[in-house]
Amino acid sequence: MNGRDASAAAVRKENREPQAGSLQQLSEEKKQQVQQLKQRDQEVRAHERAHMASGAGLVQGGASFTFQRGPDGRMYAVGGEVKVDTSAESDPGQTIRKMQQVKRAALAPAEPSGADQAVAAQASQVEAQARQEKGKLELADNEAEMADGRQGLQASGARRPYRADPVGRSLNITA
Repeated sequence: MNGRDASAAAVRKENREPQAGSLQQLSEEKKQQVQQLKQRDQEVRAHERAHMASGAGLVQGGASFTFQRGPDGRMYAVGGEVKVDTSAESDPGQTIRKMQQVKRAALAPAEPSGADQAVAAQASQVEAQARQEKGKLELADNEAEMADGRQGLQASGARRPYRADPVGRSLNITA
């Protein structure tokens, strides 16, 4: 068991064992704090689950949480993080698809955090760059195909099937 697993097991064990300051012995203010911590814990865990579900295939490991001990002695998740692979791919088309998924994963929770929105914005920038690169590659491919086509026609002595007449008023259609 690694350190992370041992830490998680210790938190689970602590949360199962009754604490000296059980909920009945707490003041109303402390009970309210416990309720707020429970609610925050549920929100944080749901938030990170949303990232993990939308980022499937890009998520590196599981969610990691920051815990706070409540007045009842139990540990509650008050922050969390999911690591997502945001690196560009070797092909612009693949990068575009990946960045779209990164944005979906970042914005999946009902209330994305500022950090989530920053990740989505960064993914949008990488996607825009990939779209530009894809456009350049497609343009270069089209130009190369056109050049190959012109060279092939010139080498064979064939004329282009549609060409404008030098006068520019009629269309010479040849077969």
